[in-house]
Amino acid sequence: MSDAERTIAAIFRIELPKLVAGLSRMLRDVGRAEELAQDAMVVALERWPSEGVPDNPGAWLMTTAKRRAIDHLRHGKLAERKHEELGRAAEPEVMRDPDDDIGDDLLRLVFTACHPILSTEARVALTLRLIGGLTTAEIARAFLVPEPTIAQRIVRAKRTLSDAHVPFEVPAAAERAERLASVLEVIYLIFNEGYAATAGDDWMRPELCADAQRLARLLAGLAPNDPEVFGLLALVELQGSRLHARSDATGAPVLLLEQDRSLWDQLMIRRGLHALAHAEQLGGARGTYALQAAIAACHARAHTATETDWPKIAALYAALTQVAPSPIIELNRAVALGMALGPAAGLEVLDALADDPALADYHLLPSVRADLLAKLGRLDEARTELHRAADLATNRAERELLLARARRL
Repeated sequence: MSDAERTIAAIFRIELPKLVAGLSRMLRDVGRAEELAQDAMVVALERWPSEGVPDNPGAWLMTTAKRRAIDHLRHGKLAERKHEELGRAAEPEVMRDPDDDIGDDLLRLVFTACHPILSTEARVALTLRLIGGLTTAEIARAFLVPEPTIAQRIVRAKRTLSDAHVPFEVPAAAERAERLASVLEVIYLIFNEGYAATAGDDWMRPELCADAQRLARLLAGLAPNDPEVFGLLALVELQGSRLHARSDATGAPVLLLEQDRSLWDQLMIRRGLHALAHAEQLGGARGTYALQAAIAACHARAHTATETDWPKIAALYAALTQVAPSPIIELNRAVALGMALGPAAGLEVLDALADDPALADYHLLPSVRADLLAKLGRLDEARTELHRAADLATNRAERELLLARARRL
C-alpha cells in the first residue's frame, strides 16, 4: 500500500461512521448506507492520489456518497419530491460540515443497530462495525470469538434490519430502556478499541475514544436519570484523561505505573468524577460501569503511582466480579491483588484462569503472569511468558513493548 493509500484509508476510517450515519438517515437502510460509503472510498482512491486530498475530506466523501444514494433512490422509483429534496442536500454549493448534527445521526445509528429484533451479540458487532469502523477481525478480537462468527453476525444483522424496515430514529422512552444495555456496551467497546487498539501498527486510536466520549455525553443528555449511563460517562472520561501520557515522543507505549501524570487531562478527570458522583447519587454505585469508573477514579486521585489505593481497587474488582463475572475482570483483580498483597497473591488468582478457554489466545494473560513471576524472581519463566504474550499480540506497538520487557529481564 502506498503512502497516499494509507492516508486515504486513515481518513476513511475516521469518516466512515459519519458517512454511514448520514446515509442511513437518507436511505433508512444501514447495509446499503455502508455499501455507498465504501463506494465513495473507491472513488477517493481513484482521484485523490493525483488530485490531492480535499481541504474537507469528510464533506467530499459525504457529497460523493450522497450523489450515489440519490441514484439508488431514483432507481427505486421514489417520489419526485424526495429526489429534489435529497438532490439539494448533495449539491457542492450547500456542502455542510460533516460534523454538523453528526452526534444526533450517530446516536440514531447506534439505537438502530441495537434494535431488539437482533440478538445482543449481533447488535454490538454491527454497531462496532458501523460506528467504530472496526474490521471483523478487530471485533472478533474484542469478543474473543472466531472471525467468521463475527462476519456472519454482521451480514445477518444488516439483512434483518433491512427486511424488517427498522426506522432510523432514537426510540421513545420505553423502547430506549429496552435497548440501553446494548448501547452502553457498544459505546464502551468502541472506547476500548481506541484506548488499546487490538491490531495494526498504532497503540491507540484516539478518534475512537473521542467518538465514544461524544456518544456517552449525548446519551447522558438523553437519559439524565439513568445511573449506568453516567457510570459509563465517568469511565470513558476518567480513562480518556490518560491518553496523552500513554505513549512517548516516538509513539511507543507507556504503561500506567510509568506515566507522567502531569500529562493527564485534568478537565476530563473533573468531568469523570462529577459523572461518577451523579451516578452514585442516582443509586448506581454498584453498577457495572460505575464500579469500573470508581477503579479509574482511584488512579485519577493518586498524584503518583505509589499513592494508588490498591486494596480499594482490589475490593472494587471483587465487587465487580459479583455483578459482571468475567475472566478478564478476574485477570485485572489478580493485578490489583498482586499490587496490594504481593505477587504471590496475584499469581494464585491468575493460575486459576490458566485453563479458561476464553483466555486461551488472550495476550494479556501471559503478560500479567510474566510481571508477577518477575517480581518473585522467577526471571526465566517470566521471559518465556513475555515471548508467548508477544506471539499472541496482534498490535505491533504492544508486541514490541512485550519483547522489550523480555529483553530487560
